[in-house]
Amino acid sequence: MIENLSETCPDGEVRALLPVLDGQRRHVLGTLDGLGAADLRRPVLPSGWHCLGLVQHLTLDVERFWFRAVVAGDEEVVQGLPSGDEAWRVAPDVPACDVLDRYRQEAELADDVITGTPADAALAWWPHDLFGEPRLHTLRDVLLHVITETACHAGHLDAARELIDGRRWLVMT
Repeated sequence: MIENLSETCPDGEVRALLPVLDGQRRHVLGTLDGLGAADLRRPVLPSGWHCLGLVQHLTLDVERFWFRAVVAGDEEVVQGLPSGDEAWRVAPDVPACDVLDRYRQEAELADDVITGTPADAALAWWPHDLFGEPRLHTLRDVLLHVITETACHAGHLDAARELIDGRRWLVMT
């Protein structure tokens, strides 16, 4: 997802953190590699979420929300943010490949924001009406939060994948 980072990003701290985020993004997509459309939509946990819904959540509620809305303050993105849990719901007529491609595209758009923003830059927008006062204040804070959230969801996908067909992403012995 990221290429030639040393040329596009002058901030050394961001250059160090972005490959970590990219690794977690690759983990998300790699865990799902080879699953058919039916398995991507099959809930395997009592909560009822499915892999495709989780990827759409990462796309809309994580990558787009945190980078294009919160960090960049993109008004069009802010106005189009989903409410409630709608990001987790994928319409039956939406092809799985479209959801996965949208995740890749949103990650690229997020990377543009990340590489163009200093690590200590203040956030451009925050939904006080929904979440009160922000706990994160800079791009650095957001990057660390998104790395953590993406890694957590990659672990959820690992468990779901193992329940679906027994495949394991990475086992350290």
